[in-house]
Amino acid sequence: MGSRIFAFLGSPAGEARLGVKCGPSREVADEWLHRFPDDARPSPYIGRSGWNTLRLTGGIPDDELVDAVDGSYDAVVAKLPRRERPTT
Repeated sequence: MGSRIFAFLGSPAGEARLGVKCGPSREVADEWLHRFPDDARPSPYIGRSGWNTLRLTGGIPDDELVDAVDGSYDAVVAKLPRRERPTT
C-alpha cells in the first residue's frame, strides 16, 4: 500500500501481537488502553503517533481486532498522497 505500513504482526516472546494505528493522536489511542488494560499498550517508538500493540490471544474480541485493522488501514490510506492511494 504505497510507501506506508498500516499493521505489524508479530509474536515476541511467543505471544501473538498486532500493531495498528488506533487514532490520530496518543490521547485517542489511549481509549484502547482503558478498555483493555491487560491486552493493549502503546507501540514502542511510534506510540506517540497513535499506534498501539494489541494482544491477539487476550480479552479483545475478534470483531474489535478486525475493526482495529480496518481503521488503521483507513487512517493510513487517508494520509497517503493521492497518487499512492489504492484505486477501488
